[in-house]
Amino acid sequence: MFRMRNNLVGVQVKLARQQQLTPISQERLAELLQLRGWDISRSGIAKIEIGLRQVTDIEAMHLARALSVSVTWLFGEGAPDEADTCA
Repeated sequence: MFRMRNNLVGVQVKLARQQQLTPISQERLAELLQLRGWDISRSGIAKIEIGLRQVTDIEAMHLARALSVSVTWLFGEGAPDEADTCA
């Protein structure tokens, strides 16, 4: 039986972090997001990546910008560098 995942973004966030030219840690991603005005900790990033915490649409935009990927890619569609990150 086919089962839908409830958190596509978390898997993609982890993948995007690890596929950076210089991979970034959860701590560094949290710092980048804090600089953008989102008060999130390393443990918050970890919870997103393992599916314990979902993200809002605004949070998805912040993640996409910080990771230099498209919002649609975070949701499992398209290429990571499509130009829809709302830059």
